[in-house]
Amino acid sequence: MKTLSTISLLTALLLFMGCDETKKVIDVAGTVQLSGNYTVTEAGDTAVNSEDVTFSLAALDKSISGNTGCNSFFGNYTIDLYAISFGDLAVSEKYCDKDIMNTERRLLNALNNTGSYALQDGVLTLYSKTDRSVLLKATKENNTQN
Repeated sequence: MKTLSTISLLTALLLFMGCDETKKVIDVAGTVQLSGNYTVTEAGDTAVNSEDVTFSLAALDKSISGNTGCNSFFGNYTIDLYAISFGDLAVSEKYCDKDIMNTERRLLNALNNTGSYALQDGVLTLYSKTDRSVLLKATKENNTQN
């Protein structure tokens, strides 16, 4: 009976470790898939009509850096399956036109309130952590080479 308990315990342990490794592989794959340059097309419920509102996600150090159309920003993100969150972002402090500053505020609020994401057909969508509403949409730069 003791042998059966030991075998059951070892089997459960191996399954648990296997699931943990599978989750790590999925997280790494998600991070690599997100890696790249993006142009923001919507922030909040407002279209962004400037190609200057951009950001980059780097898989190696899980960092984000970008431009709000006025100020630059950078920070880190964490990913867990389809959950994503951005840490405290450092932002430069230039003042620009009111419309540009409003876009900046919407972009930074979206990043601060993100809980999950979807990447489909080159469009990254960030969803709210509270009600899963769409906070931001961005088009991924196509990096294919001939």
